[in-house]
Amino acid sequence: MVARGLDGFEVTAIADEAHLPYDRVALSKALTGDPADVDLTLGDPTMWDLAGVTLRTGARAVRIDTDARIVYTEDGRGQTDRHAYDELVLATGSNAARLPIPGADKSYVYRTLEDVWFLRAEIGRLAEDLGRTPVVAVIGGGLLGIEAAAGAQSLGAESIIIDGSPWPMNRQLDEGAGQALTRLIGAKGFTIHGGVFPSEVQTDDAGRVTGVVMADERVIDADLVVVAIGVRPRDELIRAAVDASVEAGRANSTGSAGLELGPRGGVVIDEACATGAPNVWAIGEVASFGGMCLGLVAPANTMAEIVADRLHGGDATFPGFDTATKLKLSGVDVASFGDAFAAEPGALEIVYADPARGVYQKIVTTDDARTLLGGIFVGDASPYMALRPLLGRELPAEPGAFLSAAGGGEAPETELPDDAILCSCNNVAAGTLRDAVNACGTCEGKDPVQDVAGLKACTRAGTQCGSCVPMIKKLLEAELTKSGVTVSKSLCEHIALSRQELFDAIRVLQLTSFEDIMSRYGTGAGCDICKPTIASILASQTSAYVLDAGRGTLQDTNDRALANMQKDGTYSVVPRIPGGEITPEKLGVIAAVAQKYGLYTKITGGQRIDMFGARLEQLPDIWAELIAAGMESGQAYGKSLRTVKSCVGSTWCRYGQQDSVGMAIQLELRYRGLRSPHKLKLGVSGCARECAEARGKDVGVIATADGWNLYVGGNGGATPAHAQLLAKDLDDETLIAYIDRYFMYYIRTADRLQRTARWQEELDGGLEHVRQVVVEDSLGIAAELEAAMATHVEHYEDEWAATLADPERLRRFRSFVNAPQEQDDSIVHVPERDQIRPATQAEREGARVSLGATIPVRAAALGEGV
Repeated sequence: MVARGLDGFEVTAIADEAHLPYDRVALSKALTGDPADVDLTLGDPTMWDLAGVTLRTGARAVRIDTDARIVYTEDGRGQTDRHAYDELVLATGSNAARLPIPGADKSYVYRTLEDVWFLRAEIGRLAEDLGRTPVVAVIGGGLLGIEAAAGAQSLGAESIIIDGSPWPMNRQLDEGAGQALTRLIGAKGFTIHGGVFPSEVQTDDAGRVTGVVMADERVIDADLVVVAIGVRPRDELIRAAVDASVEAGRANSTGSAGLELGPRGGVVIDEACATGAPNVWAIGEVASFGGMCLGLVAPANTMAEIVADRLHGGDATFPGFDTATKLKLSGVDVASFGDAFAAEPGALEIVYADPARGVYQKIVTTDDARTLLGGIFVGDASPYMALRPLLGRELPAEPGAFLSAAGGGEAPETELPDDAILCSCNNVAAGTLRDAVNACGTCEGKDPVQDVAGLKACTRAGTQCGSCVPMIKKLLEAELTKSGVTVSKSLCEHIALSRQELFDAIRVLQLTSFEDIMSRYGTGAGCDICKPTIASILASQTSAYVLDAGRGTLQDTNDRALANMQKDGTYSVVPRIPGGEITPEKLGVIAAVAQKYGLYTKITGGQRIDMFGARLEQLPDIWAELIAAGMESGQAYGKSLRTVKSCVGSTWCRYGQQDSVGMAIQLELRYRGLRSPHKLKLGVSGCARECAEARGKDVGVIATADGWNLYVGGNGGATPAHAQLLAKDLDDETLIAYIDRYFMYYIRTADRLQRTARWQEELDGGLEHVRQVVVEDSLGIAAELEAAMATHVEHYEDEWAATLADPERLRRFRSFVNAPQEQDDSIVHVPERDQIRPATQAEREGARVSLGATIPVRAAALGEGV
């Protein structure tokens, strides 16, 4: 969309919800994500601080007077207000449709943030009250219904989809595609009842929902019913205005003072998005164009652009509805665009269907098989992004070349015309993106944009549904290449290979030293990027002691000290506490060590105890006492497994389904010491209440009555991500095999410092690709990945135990080379809350003055071979 100035305008936005305007397309994020971390706000919130812009939230428009040009509003306290206007834009959207059946008042809808927050809380409450997995029945098999069912499942509920149509998404998919989608989402754990309409929401004597009665008299058990059967335009203001004008005798041929209701509701607009009333416009789901109102974001954004252009004196026109749809549900790709049902006379359908795999691909062309009219993709939607911008244009190859699932050939790389719409949500053309990359004025004369984030900020492409981001990235790289900018995938300036390529080269050639690797694949002496990367690759492939054979100089500071350095130069000591389970005797040892060495202690979020304030030369003595008591390094310093968090599980908890503590200990002891591109965290919850917060971990395991559900790709940190369901109801052996494969595949293919969530997102095919590799063994490497993990387990050695066993290794742990027995008395601690903390600069200066301390010059020893 084009940014325009506010000169001469005063804009007042009236919203009946209490929030800033937000993105309903992304409501599922609010359902499954942590409310504190999910922000669906549309645009930059600072736009509401601009002079001439006023936002009134919590104000419901109750009446419009098109003659007097006044909008009347009412707040939550019943207070009314009047807002005069010169131009009025109706963007009231739509309401969720309700079912006219008995018991419908006991069902809920999925439309607003409040709806989503309620459903999230209600599913959790039901799980606790029932003491089992709650069953959520979603009535409606369209986009919104499938999304609601997926969200409920991700929150630990069992999801059932009830749809009166024979197959889900019947407005976007033909029968073959619908059958493929039914098979795929059924394999994800959804139960689908299609072809029969519900007739009643059943409740017990206490008014609690017990199920849904179908028209064929079947009863489908359920604890919660969500209705997602579509939307209805919020046109009550228009209806009231029509009625008022009729009563006043001012009705014209349209039945009102210019306003007209569409055949399916909504207010009728022309191609300028103007209604029949002077100075009144309508956009979005309330606007009826060609007899239709559609609940899609792309046409709503286009209408907004047209009205903005018209208000600035332009002559833009609405081209009609873009009904393209793309959905990604638990790794299942679905896409539909253009004339998907081949309704155009003479339209030709080129179809590939594999019911066993749940794959369906169809391209619709003119009868000469040259001009693209539309398409449908289920199970493998990879051609969608390349084809979507070519709608109405001549294909650059035979249609069969684009049916990737059929293996019919390679579709040629095609440069999109400048007017081809690449981001349909925000109506951004390929030419607009090229202008931004080449600094042709798109971003108000700023420097050329050279990354995807900059293109998003400049053009708004890819900022809503995000499905066009891969094409944006491809276009960016092509433009940079044409400009003479090399798009490099090199690890760093010293190594031209990517991390994945380097990992494979080292593995295949069985290289074991930094020198051999650099002589074959690198130049120069290396840097702080390639050195620790190579050290990590060697550690994950050989399980050798990380500081031997010259590898110590490759490591980061924390790895060289086998401890995390703190702000005052001291280190933390973190013993491993598998699954959070520890005996009173070991707790006593930790307490004794902390008292003896004057360490600050804190319980961590990973269910272990961190001791802070140890000097470098104290680390071997501290670890000698801990290891003698049967403990080992928690490896809190490495890019490796950190913790496996668990709840108490079935051994103690009355809600527990499985022994989560036992499984957590088994997993932690299996993957301890596993070096990887980034740190790894796991969680094991004993039931759907999720007390271990397993879905916030790289690998999450949640117990069911039938085994374990496995979730992958969750991360905390600055950009948190919820883990996604990979497989359900696994036995112990299968669960561990899948985790082995997942971790090893990640270690082999991820970029340096890339978390599992980002790695999973960037894989071609995302979670579905991971599922094919890990569960279905599509690459034929499952046995190899499991063998690699078995080698790691077999050769694991605690790094601190290995250090204490070798006097040469212990020589690293001296604060000063020329005074190995002296402590670093520049470190000053002060008491706070009955423990210690690092002194501030002022407190350190005060301590030196009061003690008359003179600090001798001594050489720091932390390094290789000292």
